[in-house]
Amino acid sequence: MANLKVINEKKLKDWAKEIFKKNSFNMIDVSSKKETFRRALASGRIYVGKEVFNLIRNKEMPKGDPITLAEVSAILGVKKTSELIPLCHPLPIDHTATKIIMHEDDSSLEVFCVVSAVAKTGVEMEAIMGVNAALITIYDLSKIVNPHLRIDNVKLLIKEGGKSGLWINPDGLPEFLKDIF
Repeated sequence: MANLKVINEKKLKDWAKEIFKKNSFNMIDVSSKKETFRRALASGRIYVGKEVFNLIRNKEMPKGDPITLAEVSAILGVKKTSELIPLCHPLPIDHTATKIIMHEDDSSLEVFCVVSAVAKTGVEMEAIMGVNAALITIYDLSKIVNPHLRIDNVKLLIKEGGKSGLWINPDGLPEFLKDIF
Protein backbone atom coordinates (compact mmCIF):
# COMPACT_ATOMS: atom_id res chain seq x y z
CA MET A 1 0.00 0.00 0.00
CA ALA A 2 2.98 2.28 0.34
CA ASN A 3 3.16 2.62 -3.46
CA LEU A 4 -0.51 3.61 -3.79
CA LYS A 5 -0.82 7.05 -5.34
CA VAL A 6 -3.92 9.20 -4.77
CA ILE A 7 -4.97 11.20 -7.82
CA ASN A 8 -7.03 14.33 -7.58
CA GLU A 9 -10.23 13.66 -9.58
CA LYS A 10 -10.06 17.09 -11.24
CA LYS A 11 -6.67 16.21 -12.74
CA LEU A 12 -7.80 12.79 -13.90
CA LYS A 13 -8.33 12.81 -17.68
CA ASP A 14 -10.00 10.25 -19.81
CA TRP A 15 -6.77 8.71 -21.06
CA ALA A 16 -8.56 6.71 -23.77
CA LYS A 17 -9.93 9.90 -25.36
CA GLU A 18 -6.53 11.59 -25.16
CA ILE A 19 -4.75 8.72 -26.88
CA PHE A 20 -7.29 8.00 -29.61
CA LYS A 21 -8.86 11.36 -30.41
CA LYS A 22 -6.61 12.33 -33.34
CA ASN A 23 -5.97 10.77 -36.73
CA SER A 24 -8.16 7.71 -36.36
CA PHE A 25 -11.71 6.58 -36.84
CA ASN A 26 -13.69 5.67 -33.76
CA MET A 27 -17.16 4.72 -32.72
CA ILE A 28 -18.96 7.40 -30.75
CA ASP A 29 -18.61 6.68 -27.05
CA VAL A 30 -22.10 5.92 -25.77
CA SER A 31 -20.97 4.24 -22.55
CA SER A 32 -22.31 7.02 -20.32
CA LYS A 33 -25.65 7.36 -22.15
CA LYS A 34 -28.84 5.84 -20.76
CA GLU A 35 -30.81 3.31 -22.74
CA THR A 36 -34.04 4.78 -24.11
CA PHE A 37 -36.68 3.67 -26.58
CA ARG A 38 -35.54 4.39 -30.15
CA ARG A 39 -37.49 4.01 -33.37
CA ALA A 40 -36.83 4.95 -36.99
CA LEU A 41 -38.72 4.71 -40.26
CA ALA A 42 -36.98 4.86 -43.64
CA SER A 43 -38.15 4.52 -47.22
CA GLY A 44 -36.90 4.14 -50.76
CA ARG A 45 -38.17 3.31 -54.21
CA ILE A 46 -37.22 1.15 -57.18
CA TYR A 47 -38.54 1.79 -60.68
CA VAL A 48 -38.89 -1.53 -62.52
CA GLY A 49 -40.80 -0.73 -65.73
CA LYS A 50 -44.25 -1.97 -66.81
CA GLU A 51 -43.22 -5.49 -67.81
CA VAL A 52 -41.51 -6.31 -64.51
CA PHE A 53 -44.23 -4.53 -62.54
CA ASN A 54 -46.93 -6.70 -64.14
CA LEU A 55 -44.91 -9.88 -63.64
CA ILE A 56 -44.43 -9.04 -59.95
CA ARG A 57 -48.13 -8.21 -59.50
CA ASN A 58 -49.16 -11.49 -61.17
CA LYS A 59 -46.51 -13.49 -59.27
CA GLU A 60 -44.86 -14.62 -62.51
CA MET A 61 -41.26 -13.50 -62.00
CA PRO A 62 -38.74 -16.12 -63.26
CA LYS A 63 -36.68 -16.20 -60.03
CA GLY A 64 -39.62 -16.04 -57.61
CA ASP A 65 -41.58 -13.38 -55.74
CA PRO A 66 -39.36 -10.31 -55.21
CA ILE A 67 -41.66 -8.76 -52.59
CA THR A 68 -41.62 -11.70 -50.20
CA LEU A 69 -37.88 -12.20 -50.51
CA ALA A 70 -37.26 -8.44 -50.18
CA GLU A 71 -39.14 -8.42 -46.86
CA VAL A 72 -36.86 -11.18 -45.56
CA SER A 73 -33.79 -9.36 -46.91
CA ALA A 74 -34.84 -6.21 -45.08
CA ILE A 75 -34.78 -8.10 -41.77
CA LEU A 76 -31.32 -9.44 -42.54
CA GLY A 77 -30.13 -5.97 -43.55
CA VAL A 78 -31.36 -4.52 -40.25
CA LYS A 79 -29.67 -7.26 -38.23
CA LYS A 80 -26.35 -7.02 -40.09
CA THR A 81 -25.99 -3.22 -40.17
CA SER A 82 -23.14 -3.01 -37.67
CA GLU A 83 -21.23 -5.65 -39.64
CA LEU A 84 -21.46 -3.64 -42.88
CA ILE A 85 -21.17 -0.03 -41.69
CA PRO A 86 -17.83 0.24 -39.90
CA LEU A 87 -18.69 2.73 -37.13
CA CYS A 88 -22.22 1.57 -36.31
CA HIS A 89 -22.80 0.12 -32.87
CA PRO A 90 -24.28 -3.38 -32.72
CA LEU A 91 -27.77 -2.93 -31.28
CA PRO A 92 -30.29 -5.23 -29.63
CA ILE A 93 -33.12 -4.90 -32.18
CA ASP A 94 -36.51 -5.33 -30.52
CA HIS A 95 -38.66 -5.04 -33.65
CA THR A 96 -38.48 -4.52 -37.38
CA ALA A 97 -41.14 -4.60 -40.06
CA THR A 98 -41.17 -3.92 -43.78
CA LYS A 99 -43.99 -2.78 -46.04
CA ILE A 100 -43.74 -2.71 -49.83
CA ILE A 101 -46.28 -0.68 -51.78
CA MET A 102 -46.69 -1.12 -55.53
CA HIS A 103 -47.33 2.07 -57.53
CA GLU A 104 -48.79 1.26 -60.93
CA ASP A 105 -48.68 4.88 -62.18
CA ASP A 106 -44.87 4.87 -62.42
CA SER A 107 -44.16 1.11 -62.24
CA SER A 108 -42.35 1.41 -58.94
CA LEU A 109 -42.19 -0.38 -55.64
CA GLU A 110 -41.82 1.73 -52.50
CA VAL A 111 -40.19 0.10 -49.49
CA PHE A 112 -40.76 1.19 -45.89
CA CYS A 113 -38.79 -0.24 -42.98
CA VAL A 114 -39.35 0.51 -39.29
CA VAL A 115 -36.92 -0.52 -36.57
CA SER A 116 -37.14 -0.15 -32.81
CA ALA A 117 -34.86 -0.90 -29.89
CA VAL A 118 -34.18 0.11 -26.34
CA ALA A 119 -30.59 1.25 -26.73
CA LYS A 120 -28.01 3.98 -26.10
CA THR A 121 -27.98 5.11 -29.73
CA GLY A 122 -30.49 5.39 -32.55
CA VAL A 123 -31.64 2.86 -35.13
CA GLU A 124 -31.67 5.14 -38.19
CA MET A 125 -28.90 3.26 -39.98
CA GLU A 126 -30.66 -0.05 -39.38
CA ALA A 127 -33.89 1.27 -40.95
CA ILE A 128 -31.99 2.67 -43.94
CA MET A 129 -30.05 -0.59 -44.32
CA GLY A 130 -33.32 -2.57 -44.23
CA VAL A 131 -34.72 -0.44 -47.05
CA ASN A 132 -31.54 -0.84 -49.12
CA ALA A 133 -31.41 -4.60 -48.62
CA ALA A 134 -35.02 -4.90 -49.79
CA LEU A 135 -34.46 -2.64 -52.82
CA ILE A 136 -31.32 -4.48 -53.89
CA THR A 137 -33.12 -7.81 -53.57
CA ILE A 138 -35.91 -6.57 -55.83
CA TYR A 139 -33.22 -5.35 -58.25
CA ASP A 140 -31.50 -8.74 -58.23
CA LEU A 141 -34.71 -10.67 -58.89
CA SER A 142 -35.88 -8.22 -61.58
CA LYS A 143 -32.71 -7.65 -63.63
CA ILE A 144 -33.19 -10.93 -65.49
CA VAL A 145 -36.28 -9.44 -67.15
CA ASN A 146 -35.22 -5.79 -67.33
CA PRO A 147 -31.72 -4.61 -66.38
CA HIS A 148 -32.81 -0.97 -66.77
CA LEU A 149 -33.83 -0.44 -63.12
CA ARG A 150 -33.40 2.58 -60.87
CA ILE A 151 -33.23 2.79 -57.10
CA ASP A 152 -34.11 6.25 -55.85
CA ASN A 153 -34.97 8.45 -52.89
CA VAL A 154 -33.71 6.35 -49.98
CA LYS A 155 -34.24 8.48 -46.90
CA LEU A 156 -35.02 8.63 -43.22
CA LEU A 157 -38.62 9.68 -42.64
CA ILE A 158 -38.97 9.64 -38.85
CA LYS A 159 -36.74 9.02 -35.87
CA GLU A 160 -37.65 9.16 -32.23
CA GLY A 161 -36.02 8.68 -28.88
CA GLY A 162 -32.87 9.79 -27.18
CA LYS A 163 -31.87 13.34 -26.40
CA SER A 164 -33.29 14.89 -29.57
CA GLY A 165 -36.75 13.33 -29.27
CA LEU A 166 -38.96 13.19 -32.36
CA TRP A 167 -37.60 14.19 -35.79
CA ILE A 168 -39.76 14.21 -38.91
CA ASN A 169 -38.25 14.61 -42.38
CA PRO A 170 -38.86 18.24 -43.42
CA ASP A 171 -39.52 17.14 -47.02
CA GLY A 172 -42.78 15.59 -45.83
CA LEU A 173 -44.25 12.18 -45.14
CA PRO A 174 -46.23 9.74 -47.26
CA GLU A 175 -50.00 10.23 -47.26
CA PHE A 176 -50.70 7.27 -44.97
CA LEU A 177 -48.56 8.88 -42.22
CA LYS A 178 -49.90 12.43 -42.47
CA ASP A 179 -52.92 11.69 -40.26
CA ILE A 180 -50.65 10.29 -37.53
CA PHE A 181 -48.14 13.15 -37.39
